[in-house]
Amino acid sequence: MRMKTWVMAAFGVLAFSIVTARADVRLQGAGATFPGPLYERWVAEYQSVKPDVKLDYQAIGSGGGIKGITDKTIDFAGSDAPMNKTELAAAGGPENIVEIPSCAGGIVPAYNLPGIDKDVNFTGEVIADIYMGKINNWNDPEIAKSNPDVKFPDLAITPAWRTDGSGTTFVFTNYLATQSKEFPTAIGVSKQVKWPIGAGGKGNAGVAQVVQQTPGAVGYLEQNYADKNKIQYGAVQNKAGKFVKASPASVAAAGDGAAAEMKGDLLAAKLWNQSGDDVYPISSFTYLIVYKDLRNLKDKDQAAALVDFLTWATHDGQKFSTDLDYAPLSGSVQKKIEAAMKDISFGGSPVASN
Repeated sequence: MRMKTWVMAAFGVLAFSIVTARADVRLQGAGATFPGPLYERWVAEYQSVKPDVKLDYQAIGSGGGIKGITDKTIDFAGSDAPMNKTELAAAGGPENIVEIPSCAGGIVPAYNLPGIDKDVNFTGEVIADIYMGKINNWNDPEIAKSNPDVKFPDLAITPAWRTDGSGTTFVFTNYLATQSKEFPTAIGVSKQVKWPIGAGGKGNAGVAQVVQQTPGAVGYLEQNYADKNKIQYGAVQNKAGKFVKASPASVAAAGDGAAAEMKGDLLAAKLWNQSGDDVYPISSFTYLIVYKDLRNLKDKDQAAALVDFLTWATHDGQKFSTDLDYAPLSGSVQKKIEAAMKDISFGGSPVASN
């Protein structure tokens, strides 16, 4: 009798273990490096309150994230650039996608100038000319105009750039296209362009390596990455003529009024070159992308977990943004997100978050 009781008890424990294992939900995301540190924090914080949901996010670049979502090899994608017409067509059309901002951040001109401790001021035109090869030395008069108190060395400029398909490059080239009439035809606007000069590196790490190892180099980096790695970067002249450094506050200023531009389920808005004295001009939202009907997921439990995570990230998760040098979403943007999230379904049935 004792043996029978023990076997039944053991069977009960085993059955409980199987049910518990089956209750765990796994979600895989990939894409933009720009919000990578924040998404890593979100994964850790969310799993502390929802331990039955196993989350993973791989920062492989915006291009990789969009390919993953269109190929349906991941559950959600991160991208600093909104999906373009070709990418939306690959996903079955814009009516099949929900695209929401997750936070905003700045892209900064980082540089390696031995002996220069002051922040360097950059105009957008000067940055464009550097990347087009028209300004190739730090003692160029056009750089000196914005930095009367800085004695620049006779040192060649090496522009550093991303070799991978990158939303950071998308934002950077879009901004420079507003500063130089020549830039759109000379270089172009895309996640990946052919730069005429300089040295390339993969991801933020690759660009940072070029900057740090090359005296005279300048490269575009995400602000949080530059801060974390103590890489010097300068201020950029905004539309109002003010030189402003990137910060959560100056990036948030760029996002003011962005909600008015957002409609439907593709909630994209351009933050670069916005008006305002306190605005940092090379600012951008970064986006989370999912299918409107989550039939690419295995079951409704997984779909509900994904919707719950997205809701948490764009609301409760925003409190972690500023500490990591990102600008949190405004209340008006959050309301737009809430409306878009209501359109998410699984097999035609609305998905309610857990």
